[in-house]
Amino acid sequence: MARRVDIRPRAYVDLAEISEYIAKDNPAAARRFLFAAEETFAWLARHADAGMRCGFQHRLAADVRWWRVKRFKKYLVFYRDLETGVQVVRVLHGARDIAAIFGEAEPE
Repeated sequence: MARRVDIRPRAYVDLAEISEYIAKDNPAAARRFLFAAEETFAWLARHADAGMRCGFQHRLAADVRWWRVKRFKKYLVFYRDLETGVQVVRVLHGARDIAAIFGEAEPE
């Protein structure tokens, strides 16, 4: 059975914001980013244990892992390994204060 990719609403917002930012200078690169993100999500669905555990203290983010977006190594996918596949929680630039972002996690 194929494992599913569940992209949370906030991750869709992240993808839109990142692609808009990249598109300001290079629209083709923005399209490549979105394609690379999709490829990364599909790969993670098959290899969910490959990502590093984040070790966040917030109870809503305690089980989150991360992995780099294929060909866009500064962007990180934050996801959960589920029985049915993976749940993509956020996609963020690695220079952001990620611990603070997840420390303020709200239930969805």
